Amino acid sequence: MQNQPKMFDKVLIANRGEIALRIIRACQELGVKTVMVHSTADSDSMPVHLADESVCIGGPTPKESYLNMRAIMSAADVTHVDAIHPGVGFLSENENFAKMTLEHGFNFIGPSPEHIVLMGDKSTAKSTMQRLGVQTIPGSAGEIESEEAALKQAIDIGMPVLIKASSGGGGKGMKVAYDEADVLQAYRLARTEAKTNFGRDQVYMEKYLETPRHIEFQIIADKFGHVVFLGERDCSVQRNHQKIWEEAPAPLLTEKQRAKVGAELARAIRKLEYVGVGTVEMLLEKDKFYFMEMNTRLQVEHTITEMVTGIDIVKEQIRVAAGFPLSFTQKNVTLKGHAIECRINAEDPQTFFPSPGTITHYLPPGGLGIRVDSHVFGGYVVPSYYDSMIGKLIAYGDTREECLARLRRALNEYVISGVSTIIPLHMEIAQSKDVIEAKYNTHWLENNIDILLKGG
Repeated sequence: MQNQPKMFDKVLIANRGEIALRIIRACQELGVKTVMVHSTADSDSMPVHLADESVCIGGPTPKESYLNMRAIMSAADVTHVDAIHPGVGFLSENENFAKMTLEHGFNFIGPSPEHIVLMGDKSTAKSTMQRLGVQTIPGSAGEIESEEAALKQAIDIGMPVLIKASSGGGGKGMKVAYDEADVLQAYRLARTEAKTNFGRDQVYMEKYLETPRHIEFQIIADKFGHVVFLGERDCSVQRNHQKIWEEAPAPLLTEKQRAKVGAELARAIRKLEYVGVGTVEMLLEKDKFYFMEMNTRLQVEHTITEMVTGIDIVKEQIRVAAGFPLSFTQKNVTLKGHAIECRINAEDPQTFFPSPGTITHYLPPGGLGIRVDSHVFGGYVVPSYYDSMIGKLIAYGDTREECLARLRRALNEYVISGVSTIIPLHMEIAQSKDVIEAKYNTHWLENNIDILLKGG
């Protein structure tokens, strides 16, 4: 008789901030105990206080703590956990960390190291999805090894082109060349940024789409070959290739488009025998979808998919990692209403410089249809060592119009004093005619930022 799956007794969370708190809450609802590892800078954080146990693993910098794989393994050993959840960022897409977790006898709440490698390298991921029948952006067959090859490839593809780091994300190592004179400089800069940020200087090239929308599909798969897509999110409102506003479902996308692309991606992921949550990021231009990359982890913006599907993605992710089958099928997934997430960053809304410091007053908004995922509180010190996001404001409504109205109300209610935030920018975005009419693309914010910062 086949062994029945058993839920984990204790999970170590190798992350920080709002995502760590989100995972703690999911574990509590599953009856799973939690261990928080933390840096010296996060000793007084809310996740540390709410976890069942906590272990300080190093100094304030990520290298000393959240990227310190040996320290994390030691903490897992001494606290006798069953599994490690990597959260988002830091080591969440590091194949060596996933491999080390398994070698130490712990379950990794994420895909296999092999799948992290396969989809983590953007060039390899692109060729893999091409082989599985998914349309990709025209570009180089693999990595570009020389300046001469870069120039030849750019001429073959046609201007403009985008040179991208094979590893990493967040807009680092990405350079656009609009003519042949730009290509060599863009190639050199992209390689330098890639080396600095990701430790590898490999880059590849693809056609630069001029008015695309960034549409991503949420996928979840279990160990029994069941793959389900949970609709899509429009993440086109970006600054420097970094998302700050996301919507689900994607405005203007038809049910026919959603079903067709979602089913196509689910088939491809099934062929890969992938297990866990994943997000397939696509670009949409002139009614054509192109594969861009796949994130083999939980996404920051998973919240809005939860709101419109009613499915707790984090709990389901943990269940799948423990060996349980998905608790639903594709037929059970229905999208209801509309949700928007605003990333609340501790940054100056004019310059976007980080704004670390002490939060003197904190009053999150409330009311029907409003959700705030945040780890901060009055008196909390925003460290200077980590990403500037200190929370996420999520609005939900039966219609997009109702959702936007609730979002505007919530943004007006939100009080954070002591540090600067980009809440004023979100208020302008939420009132913009283009956004109200869903007439935006990935370049919209950068093209309109000066007008928005002046108050419309």
